[in-house]
Amino acid sequence: MPNLEKAVITNTITQVSTPVMFNPTDYTVSQDINYAKAAVPGLSQPLLQFVNGNVPTLDMELFLDTNETVQVNGKTIASAGSDVRALTQQITNLMVIDPTTHAPPVVVFAWSSLSFTCVLSRAAQKFVMFLPDGTPVRARLQVQFQGYADATSEAKEIKRQTADYSKSYTVAQGDTLSKIAGTVYGDPTLWRPIGMNNGLDDSINLTVGQQLLIPKLPYQNPETGEVVQ
Repeated sequence: MPNLEKAVITNTITQVSTPVMFNPTDYTVSQDINYAKAAVPGLSQPLLQFVNGNVPTLDMELFLDTNETVQVNGKTIASAGSDVRALTQQITNLMVIDPTTHAPPVVVFAWSSLSFTCVLSRAAQKFVMFLPDGTPVRARLQVQFQGYADATSEAKEIKRQTADYSKSYTVAQGDTLSKIAGTVYGDPTLWRPIGMNNGLDDSINLTVGQQLLIPKLPYQNPETGEVVQ
């Protein structure tokens, strides 16, 4: 029989790895995103515009028990009848500010194919068994980890060249608004969104080398509310 693989929580600053005592019976990964709603007169429903993604979360219950001697990977980590809070503290200390970064540490929760880079954002401790002298020897921890990504890694993962924010067009010799619309939209009659988005009424004011911002369709004129499909 193959050895049971333990889930491990690794502090990326100290590189200390803490195996869980018992693997969770289940866990929940959640993620959602935000959309803004733009009400436009004459349409049957608001237009949706992506705003941002929210932080993914990983929720689970961790079970700890020191009523008997505890061994992990052949090593005794708690003697029978010892205070279970010594073990729960190893988890909750992941919310303590690290003096070198002035923030709690980023950790990696790894179990089999799951590898979640995150921070521990919540830990609720419930002690459910005690010795006659009141020493807790069994605990359940409800924990939530929030996914972590810095600006550098986020920029590498997501290409942000979109028509909404950064797509541009450099005017060439002989270009007109209708010709540009035919190039970027495939329809020369859709020149008005480009003109409205760049404050141009016609092609007379175009100059070679000029940078135009190309809006996504449907386009809503922010001044009049007019929508061009």
